[in-house]
Amino acid sequence: MASQGTTLPPPASSKASSDTENQTTRVSSWDHWRNYVMSSIKPEWSSAPLIAFCFMTGFIDAIAFSAVFVWPGFQTGNSVQLSLALARLFSPGETDLSFRPPDRAALVSLITFVLGAFIGRIGDRMGAKTRAWLFLGTMIQALFTMAAALCIWKSGNGSIASDRGDPAWTAALAYVTIGFMSASLGLQGIMGKRVNGQFATTIVLTTIWCELMADPKLFTPKYVISRDHKIAAIFCVFLGGFIGRAILQSIGSAGALGVGTGFRVLIAVWWLFVGEPKNQAMETEKGAQR
Repeated sequence: MASQGTTLPPPASSKASSDTENQTTRVSSWDHWRNYVMSSIKPEWSSAPLIAFCFMTGFIDAIAFSAVFVWPGFQTGNSVQLSLALARLFSPGETDLSFRPPDRAALVSLITFVLGAFIGRIGDRMGAKTRAWLFLGTMIQALFTMAAALCIWKSGNGSIASDRGDPAWTAALAYVTIGFMSASLGLQGIMGKRVNGQFATTIVLTTIWCELMADPKLFTPKYVISRDHKIAAIFCVFLGGFIGRAILQSIGSAGALGVGTGFRVLIAVWWLFVGEPKNQAMETEKGAQR
């Protein structure tokens, strides 16, 4: 018989049961988190991060255009610029057959934009609307923006050009910078298109302007999603360009791109908190319980 005041150790079977229960709880928590991040968001509830994407379009474009007069997100202009460069070769009396710096920048921007958009096809395998892909894709955009900041910092070039004939970015690393900036917007564009909200690609405003002017509820006094979200997209691109130029004026291209990297990281985290349809949320919960 045990003496008075002596505590007996818990049975071995009780300890094993406790360990098994803790392990089951950990596995259940992991399954719940995995199901959560691999579930698709509700496009109607993704307006905030998509508006932030629009802001980043204006922000990135302002930095590049201020330095080299090329829009990383406006590939219509870059395509036409390249066609004009080719047309010059057939002009009567044309003796200058050189590939001018603005045309080089436009070509780099166009090619890298397409490559960045092609990376977005990874989302088709993971699920274009899953939180996991939207987080990962936005983080890749942040890495591209950070790489652009490092390249322009190492190039030693200025930040603001005085006129079109004297671009501020002329070094080889400056073209790499344009490439990373364009790739980030290309990836952003296809991600915005796959979410399929009212913001189109979050890059091309010409389409949004046309859709806004053609909206049958353009002059409706009450809240209209199809109209008001397009107005928000236009305003945020304008705001992004304004703030991008203000930051550029203060801390230069590398610093402004560094700030843009931080913005993109915040947007990536933001995607993890976007809601999902109720029926899908119930299925996710049931899967975690099983």
